[in-house]
Amino acid sequence: EGSPRVLLYAHYDVQPAADDQGWTSDPWTATTKDDGRVYGRGAADDKSGLAMHYATIAQLAANPPCHIQVLVEGEEETISHLEEFVEKNPDRFRFDVAVIADVGPQAVNRPAITTAMRGDVSCTITVSTLSAPVHSGLFGGAAPDAMTAMIRILAGLHDENGDTVIPGVTGEAWPGAEMDEAIYRQGSAILDGVDYLGTGSLSDRVWSKPSVTVIGMDVPSVAEGGNVLIPSVKARLSLRIAPGVDPEGQLTALMDHLRAQTPWNCKVEVERVKAGSNFKADVSAPAIGDAEAALAEIYGKEVERIGSGGSIPLVASLLKCSPQASVVLWGAQDTEHARIHASDESVDPAELERMIASQVLLLHRLGEAAAG
Repeated sequence: EGSPRVLLYAHYDVQPAADDQGWTSDPWTATTKDDGRVYGRGAADDKSGLAMHYATIAQLAANPPCHIQVLVEGEEETISHLEEFVEKNPDRFRFDVAVIADVGPQAVNRPAITTAMRGDVSCTITVSTLSAPVHSGLFGGAAPDAMTAMIRILAGLHDENGDTVIPGVTGEAWPGAEMDEAIYRQGSAILDGVDYLGTGSLSDRVWSKPSVTVIGMDVPSVAEGGNVLIPSVKARLSLRIAPGVDPEGQLTALMDHLRAQTPWNCKVEVERVKAGSNFKADVSAPAIGDAEAALAEIYGKEVERIGSGGSIPLVASLLKCSPQASVVLWGAQDTEHARIHASDESVDPAELERMIASQVLLLHRLGEAAAG
C-alpha cells in the first residue's frame, strides 16, 4: 500500500521482412551468430522490450515492491488504435511512472536514458496538371507534366545544405549527450563519400531538429513508363518534428506550405494523414534520477541522456490520463548494430540482461522511495 503504480509498455508486432532487404539468415527464426547477437525480425524492436518486462515480472512476482501494470500491443508499427482506446478509458491508465522499453542506447554497454523524442506528422500531396495522359512528343514543351511539377515542389522542402526549410516548422539545439559519429555512420548505412544532410551537430539533426522525408510516391515504374505526360502524381510526406512543439501546428505549417507551391499554376491537393506526438521528459523528476542511478549501478558507468529521432505517440496519450506521471524511456535497441526496421535486425543478449537487471533495480528503488 502506498507504493507507486508502474506501467510497463512494449509491443509485439514487427515490421515486414521482404526478401529484397538482403537478410543473411531467416528473419522469422531467431538465430545466434558468431558475434553472440540474436538475429531476426523484431529481435530488438520490440521483442527485447517484451523480454525485459517478462523477466522483470518473473523476478518480482513473489514479492513486488510496487504496483505493476503491463500494457502490450500489436499495432505499434502501423496506425495504432491504442492511443484512442487509452484516451477513451483513462481510469484504466492511472499510473505514477511509465517504463517504455522501446528504445536503446547508442551502443551496447553504454548506458543511456532517452529524454526526448521527435514526433511524426504526415500528409499526402496530389499534383495535377492535365485531365488525361497525352503524347510527350506531340504536346511536351508547353503542356506541363505533373511529375516535373511535383519534383519542383518537393525540392523546395530543403535548402542547399539539406536542412528542412518550411515556414513555421522549428527546431532547437540538443542539450544532452552528443551523437557518436562513428556509431551514426555504422547504423545509418550511409555510403562512403555521401555527405550528411543539414547543419549543426549530429545530435541536433537527428534528435531535436525537424526532418521531412518523401516516404512514398504513386508514379509509373521505369518498366511501365511510356512516352506520355503524366497528368497526376501523389506523394506521402513524413515530417519528424522537434520535441516540445505542437504536432498539429507543425502539420498545419507543412500542409499550408505545400498548398502554396503551385508551379505553372498546377492543381495541388493536400490531405492530412496523422499527427504523431513528440515527447520531452521532465529530467528533474525523481523517477528519472532513480532510473539513471539503476543504470549506473548495473553498468558501473556514467549514464548518457540521449534523444530519439523516432516517435512513440502512445506516450502523449498515456500522459493525458496521468499528467503528473513520469516516463522512463530505455531498452536494448542499440543504435550501432540493432538495425531495427532493416535487414539483419538483432539484439545483444548481454545488453538485454543488463537492462533487465536495471529495470528490476528501478522498481525496487521506486518502492523503497515510497516506503521510506
